[in-house]
Amino acid sequence: MASSPLMALSIASGAIPGALCRYYLTLIFTQKLGRHFPYATLVINLSGALLMGFCTTLFQFMEMSPYFSALVNVGFLGSYTTFSTYQLDSSNLIRRGNYKRALLYWAGSPILGFLCVEAGLIFARQF
Repeated sequence: MASSPLMALSIASGAIPGALCRYYLTLIFTQKLGRHFPYATLVINLSGALLMGFCTTLFQFMEMSPYFSALVNVGFLGSYTTFSTYQLDSSNLIRRGNYKRALLYWAGSPILGFLCVEAGLIFARQF
């Protein structure tokens, strides 16, 4: 992927609507279903993973511009949910036959991520 001001602009152009979609969907789900379960996060993560797989495959098939691909995949979907990127990275490792790395990444990300959140909470309480 090329690194240029145009690439940065493409990513930023997708990030704003992606973040706003996430925000407004979260508001809608919370208003309709309450806060007792993170329905919005679940729907956003699953729909983002579906869209990441669909768009990545479609863009490769159509030989889409790397700028448009970055706008959608990195910008929009990256700000909509990082879960989609996590799933795509896991899939890529498996498809390349890197099973040990895939398992480490697939299982390590949520476990270590949870531990990091807990560590952050502990550190913040010290202040």
